[in-house]
Amino acid sequence: MDRSATLTDGSHLVTQQSWQVFTERCDAASCRSCGQSTLKPVLDLGKMPLADGLLNDAQLAEHENRYPLELAFCSNCALVQILETVPPEILFGHDYPYFSSFSDALLAHSRDNALDLIERRNLEPGEGCLVVELASNDGYLLKNFVEKGINVLGIDPAPGPAKAAEEIGVPTLCDFFTENLAGKLANEGKQADVIIANNVLAHVADTNGFVRGIRTLLKDGGAAVIEVPYVRELIEHGEFDTIYHEHLCYFSVCALDALFRQNGLFLNDVKPLAIHGGSLRLYVEKHERPSPVILEMLSEERALGLDRYEYFKNFSERVLDIRSEMQTLLNDLREQGKTIAGYGAAAKGAIMLNFIGAGTDVIDYVVDRNVHKQGLHMPGTHQPIPDPARILQEMPDYVVILPWNFKDEIMSQQQEYRDKGGQFIIPIPKPHVV
Repeated sequence: MDRSATLTDGSHLVTQQSWQVFTERCDAASCRSCGQSTLKPVLDLGKMPLADGLLNDAQLAEHENRYPLELAFCSNCALVQILETVPPEILFGHDYPYFSSFSDALLAHSRDNALDLIERRNLEPGEGCLVVELASNDGYLLKNFVEKGINVLGIDPAPGPAKAAEEIGVPTLCDFFTENLAGKLANEGKQADVIIANNVLAHVADTNGFVRGIRTLLKDGGAAVIEVPYVRELIEHGEFDTIYHEHLCYFSVCALDALFRQNGLFLNDVKPLAIHGGSLRLYVEKHERPSPVILEMLSEERALGLDRYEYFKNFSERVLDIRSEMQTLLNDLREQGKTIAGYGAAAKGAIMLNFIGAGTDVIDYVVDRNVHKQGLHMPGTHQPIPDPARILQEMPDYVVILPWNFKDEIMSQQQEYRDKGGQFIIPIPKPHVV
């Protein structure tokens, strides 16, 4: 679809009529945080497959479900959110393919976080101390506490990663964390000195219940340490591919402050992080004692307008520009007879490929280090997912780094490919070749 067929203030994939339907859906919806019917349309990506819904050979011939992917802004509490809620049992079921331990950068990031918390919170071995991680995956983070003799409990609903965590000595409860589960654990005397919740707050449909559960499980003097992608980075750098059905919410400090306050917790400190294209590490407690950093970030966000709709309403135009530039770049290369592969069968990669319409006629395959993904196919676009060794075996002219947030790690791993003349395409924040 060319630019003349698009809306100047709306979606690249929808007509004027369907954009009006999106606006009406916003009017009828309630905010996931404050509950008010004050949502305004930001971006409509059309119907998308589940970003982590990798397919086996048999599933390629079956119907593939697609769901609306629409982004909205709450003008009451400033929370950015998607409208559609796919049941968590579908998103995080028995075949959930994400295993954190396959990223060296994430492992190093997590170890630094754990060691910092041990020192910052004076955590020591013994029955009196407990660290709980929500969405603990394969034990990639908690193992650092286990190594120091500190008691831990992981909570994760995906059987595969939970089993992997148990196998490395990380006690893990395979379940969804809810307010009810928090009450049950607290009644059993399992309140936590530290609760860690990295990249999970955005995934929960009952946002307020999840936060209340954290409050219930936390000791009076304890701290919840939570990492979330930062919506400011998403908007400013055009990171549309981090919008998918697992990510229900996209947080600013303003929206987070309101969310925690209404559930009896206080955002007392924050640390900006580079990981995942720009994230925040939040330090949340039961008693209010805001750091200068929090006060400064709240003031800065309000000055920039992150608490107002105007900041977000032109996002769709910038997203359309990225799409157009990626399509032009890839089409030109294919017309020149160049071969193109992808690296990283990540969720953001699935959104990127589907959004730009890059099927197997454009990108031949997508390699991934995660052995649990190898042999499967990308959702929607159906590229096969082989071992990264195929890159050196076939030497495609170009490799698109789909998880661009780990581009430095990936290019380092593939230095031999570069030395032999291979080139990488980085799609975000602006498509370019390196």
